[in-house]
Amino acid sequence: MTKAETISRISRTGVLPVVRAGSAEDARGAIDAICEGGIDTVEITLTIPNAVALIAQLARERPDVLVGAGTVMSAVDAQRCIDAGATFIISPATVPEVIRVCAENETLVIPGVLTPTEITTALELGVDVVKVFPVSAVGGADYIRSLRAPFPDLKLVPTGGITTHTVGEYITAGVMAVGLGSDLVDLSAIRDRRASDVTAAARRVLNTIVEARQ
Repeated sequence: MTKAETISRISRTGVLPVVRAGSAEDARGAIDAICEGGIDTVEITLTIPNAVALIAQLARERPDVLVGAGTVMSAVDAQRCIDAGATFIISPATVPEVIRVCAENETLVIPGVLTPTEITTALELGVDVVKVFPVSAVGGADYIRSLRAPFPDLKLVPTGGITTHTVGEYITAGVMAVGLGSDLVDLSAIRDRRASDVTAAARRVLNTIVEARQ
């Protein structure tokens, strides 16, 4: 899949579930429940034990799902994730060596930024999409609108403190997609055998995105 195709797929879905868990088993349970709800993109953070093996497993078993790696902070980890089958790489900050490896592998990279200066630095390094993090701490959707004034064509994926109830605000502010963490990826529901709650939440998020885009 090309970078352009990956961007198109993420943009079409409008949401990137950010999966953090204490075990690969809990993470897989959450991912299956989310995908059952119709979301076909997922970010596997490297804070999960055996995350790279999980990425490889999902790439083999769920070709219908766009699998990416998150919390990638080194060139070595970026290459490991790409080799395992990750179709995009996300970092909490702008790490030049990670961006370089992704460019060499023609893989989409979404570095973390917050300020206009950081955005400019990322753009100078050749990125196509940036992750605005932590967005809720600096004004939420209003901050996104402020950024879009000087960067009207920039593809933004805000994350950090976004909830299933505020997704629509970010979509109407003009983002490409939103990153959703624990408010969607409810690990307690998975452990309590309430995966259907997570599936229902995923469906609600997709419906909210559709409504916000109309």
